[in-house]
Amino acid sequence: MEETKIVLDASIIVKWFLKELYSEEAIRIRNDYVQRKVSIAVPSLLIYEVLNALKYSDIYSEEELKEICLALNKYGFEIHDLEEDLKDKAITIAYKYNITVYYASYIALAMKLKTVLYTADNELLERFPKIARHVKEYS
Repeated sequence: MEETKIVLDASIIVKWFLKELYSEEAIRIRNDYVQRKVSIAVPSLLIYEVLNALKYSDIYSEEELKEICLALNKYGFEIHDLEEDLKDKAITIAYKYNITVYYASYIALAMKLKTVLYTADNELLERFPKIARHVKEYS
């Protein structure tokens, strides 16, 4: 059986480390990834965004964040650099929909891979209902 490829944004990965609304659903995605039921693709900025969110949560120390960074690197996500057609698509989306290039990179990657983006970000859900799914919809 072929794995389903999905794109996750930072709002989902952060929930692996912080007890928040929809953390259980986010952890279900992580468990499915570890069990090879799904594969996860992300833009290269994801780890920076996750670490930044965790730093400003004031829950983790500097050393703990370094350990989390190592753990995230070991997950072996399919990481896509913002170059070539992905770069152009992300910039176009950012301008067309007046959103950050960060947000646009997740949408562009999901479009490029012809898959869905799982997020907890309401702005993305409202603006991109055909490609973005709320984490609570993951089954």
